Amino acid sequence: MLASFYRHRAKLLVGLLCLSFPYVLLTGESISSNNEIETWLPGEAPVRSVYDKFKERFGAEELIVIGLPGGESPQALDESLVEAICQRLESRPGIRTCWSPDRLAGIMEGLGVESEEARRRLEGLSMSSEDGGLIGIAALLSAEGLQDRAATVADVRTQLRYCQLGGEHSQLAGSPVVVAELDRLGSRQNNKQFFVVTLLICLVLLYWTLRDWKLTASILALTVWAINMTLTTLVWSGVEMNFILGALPVMVMVFTLAISVHLVHYYRSAIDEPDPLSAALRMAWKPCCLATLTTSIGLGSLVVSDIAPVRQFGLAGAVGSLVALVTGLGLVPVLLTLLPPRRLPDTDPRRWIERVATGIVGRSGLVALATLLLIIAAGIGLPRLKTKIDPIDFLPTSGQVRQDVARIERDLTSTSTLEAVVNFGNEELPFVEKLNRVRQIEQTIGRHSQVRHTMSLAKFFPETMPESALETLSMLKRARAQSGGSDYVADGERSWRISVRVRGDRAEDRRKTYDELVAATAGMPLQWTGIGPLLDHAQREIFRGFWESFLTAFGIITLVMIVSLRSPMSGLVAMIPNLTPILLVFGVLGWTGWYVDIGMMMSGSIALGIAVDGTFHFLVRYHEQRRAGHARRDSSHAALVKTGPPILQAAIVAGTGMLALALSQFVPTARFGILTATMLVTALVGDLVLLPALLALGCRGQRRSRRQTTQRRRPHFLVLTDHQEETGGETRQRRAQAAGA
Repeated sequence: MLASFYRHRAKLLVGLLCLSFPYVLLTGESISSNNEIETWLPGEAPVRSVYDKFKERFGAEELIVIGLPGGESPQALDESLVEAICQRLESRPGIRTCWSPDRLAGIMEGLGVESEEARRRLEGLSMSSEDGGLIGIAALLSAEGLQDRAATVADVRTQLRYCQLGGEHSQLAGSPVVVAELDRLGSRQNNKQFFVVTLLICLVLLYWTLRDWKLTASILALTVWAINMTLTTLVWSGVEMNFILGALPVMVMVFTLAISVHLVHYYRSAIDEPDPLSAALRMAWKPCCLATLTTSIGLGSLVVSDIAPVRQFGLAGAVGSLVALVTGLGLVPVLLTLLPPRRLPDTDPRRWIERVATGIVGRSGLVALATLLLIIAAGIGLPRLKTKIDPIDFLPTSGQVRQDVARIERDLTSTSTLEAVVNFGNEELPFVEKLNRVRQIEQTIGRHSQVRHTMSLAKFFPETMPESALETLSMLKRARAQSGGSDYVADGERSWRISVRVRGDRAEDRRKTYDELVAATAGMPLQWTGIGPLLDHAQREIFRGFWESFLTAFGIITLVMIVSLRSPMSGLVAMIPNLTPILLVFGVLGWTGWYVDIGMMMSGSIALGIAVDGTFHFLVRYHEQRRAGHARRDSSHAALVKTGPPILQAAIVAGTGMLALALSQFVPTARFGILTATMLVTALVGDLVLLPALLALGCRGQRRSRRQTTQRRRPHFLVLTDHQEETGGETRQRRAQAAGA
């Protein structure tokens, strides 16, 4: 019936696809990007609640740190030029205000701080502590600048070039700069060139598999339609693209091509039948649907995460797998109807797979034992696995932004900050008393060896306040007239902020510094917050949530496998190979001490889907052989011969295409491509080596049992023939005896 439908409606469906292609292409390309750091922070955790309250009191204070030549360098700028740059930047709509060393020092001096002392207090913040270093300008973003960070950063660079300070003569750092660069590197436009390379590679490999240019080009075009249809669905649902979802197109491509390769292979295996398309669909629908179901479960389980992009990745991946199923199993038959694959030359292509199958099945015990030992040895490294979320680490090492950040970190100030909020509550204290208490707490924090600089309202005042009450009141009046200290007090002077800049290139060092500062200030009326603690919490949450969701999905998929195979033992055995990519790849990463970023963690869900796909195709053919009465060894051998080539070909096409992503300058994309390609290879170990070996075990006892069963349950016509022969023999013997008598 389906084949008849495709024969009568194939051209109509192709026309509808061609008409919808421009729409889904334009809609998919219009998806917006959002790589803001805060989107990766936990949504409901207590640490996020504390940070949100901090922002309500003191503002988000997103700023661009501009490093300019200073100190004793020949290119050092004088005060008047720095002031002119500040005024020019403040005239831009995206910048609210600028703070230069001279402006900050002027406020301090106006409140009674000695000029030399004021300069010393700014060292490590906006002035380099060494000669020949940098001087820094902090450009705070306005509300308009927060709405379009990329445009604001580009405008700042334009103004610096106008002042002949572009290129190596100035350095930019800060959250807006990093976010703008992440948006650029992770955008669809920037990754399009690598996606085109991936498509070209897949085109060549797909032709190598199908040996038909028309069919190859048509399937690849249909794959592009599936990718853009998935992105269109995300646009309809209001989902924004981020650097993790940037891997979604390749994931949909992998799923679609895998289904297509299997379907074409089934078609060619049934090419001598009266209706090869119907036969191919009968063989393909069950493993493809079960694989898609389990893959969707694995990806959908990520919705339990407290990190918004992780939830989005799970839902988008599940949608992509369903679109791939509809495309591969519902639309590729249209192409097979209009462009039926021709019979390949009879060159005995199964000879190599038969030799491999004979070797694996013939030595099933040894192969299974060796493979399991290898997997277990690698899996022991899983507890050593560590995650790392550092936006700077996502930037290319040779890129301008990363080099600028490194220069500012080394010669000017740290971009890693902690925020300590001193809360006096309803305690009625004079302003000077609060000032002194904050100064004492700040000094305690500053004694830590990894603290590079601290800043609070107390920094603007002299250490010794005037004895005269009138002079003190006059000083406080001048302080309230200045806007420099307004970002450091809130709630009617009940909350005071201390901004702490810490050293440390590694996340462990910064986390250790944070823990030691919390311990050193225990008992003091303050609360710690900031992006740093939130990122640390996000790392732990992503790591925990990923494994929880993975184990949940693994349990659900195991139940699906048991139900589909109608055997608990078979379902459990069949799930062992699906752990192979996770245990091998992530175990090796744990042994080698590699940090796993969020993109690499998400590739585990793809690995589960890839492994399950090959497992179902193998098991369907295996159980067909078992129902036909073949022994386990023979069934495993036949299933491997039939499904091994398409599973291998699909993995080669997808894996080689994924390696093209390694050319990307965007580090998460490159790592994702390399790791997913590795996952595809290790999935072959589970599906084509371990699973056939496990299913072939115990075949001798099974053969004895089958022979006994055969003897007990002989066909009725054989039993009747034996009885007739025995009866006939006895009759002939009696007749012979009578004749002799």
